[in-house]
Amino acid sequence: MRLAIVSDIHGNLPALEAVVEDIERRGADAIVNLGDSLSGPLMPQETAQFLMAQDWIHLAGNHERQLLTVPADMRGASDAFAHAQLGAKEFAWIASLAHTHRFSADVMLCHGTPASDLEYFLETVTPSDFRAATQAEIDARLGNVDAALVACGHTHVPRAAHASSGQLIVNPGSVGLPAYDDIHPYPHAVETGSPNARYAIVEQRDGGWSSRLIAVPYDHTAMSALALKHGRPDWARALATGRMS
Repeated sequence: MRLAIVSDIHGNLPALEAVVEDIERRGADAIVNLGDSLSGPLMPQETAQFLMAQDWIHLAGNHERQLLTVPADMRGASDAFAHAQLGAKEFAWIASLAHTHRFSADVMLCHGTPASDLEYFLETVTPSDFRAATQAEIDARLGNVDAALVACGHTHVPRAAHASSGQLIVNPGSVGLPAYDDIHPYPHAVETGSPNARYAIVEQRDGGWSSRLIAVPYDHTAMSALALKHGRPDWARALATGRMS
């Protein structure tokens, strides 16, 4: 079994197309999408229509949930832009998406952790820093999930780690947004330091899983310019550099 894992596309269709082309070149038995597919000041409707045409497993991330449930006067700027661009078909598709999915006996898919679409799995935010999660934190967030491979997204940080049980947890990073800042649960910035689109390929060999974290170049300058055109200099900087400062 050879799976390609994408996540956190955030309406960046050119980045997604570059990733799909790379997957086709490398080969995969299936592609799975871990959510946060549309929110942002880029191309939400076009990205939704592209994804709706694919026979992939798609999850809802926290932003899909927010697009459906958060009142207009409480939406963040990224969700507000996407919400205004989407139509009835796109919202119906979003509403059909599950928040977790057991792909097989061996593979569990989630956006954040199996218990929450907002919880970081392989990273931890404290009042003073943003750091890799400890072994105890990873084990606690895994809970009673028994799959040999767990795929997660949400943090946009490409990372693979093992639970103390030996289970492999893989975050493919973000297809469409290589840096961002947030205030929850404490103010922090996430920076990959590269404008490349990210995804992962995982492969089952001799009863075990291996992972490869892949960075794909694309025309990020055009998406940075589009973000700036839509009034988001923070996104423009992140897309151009993979940094927030």
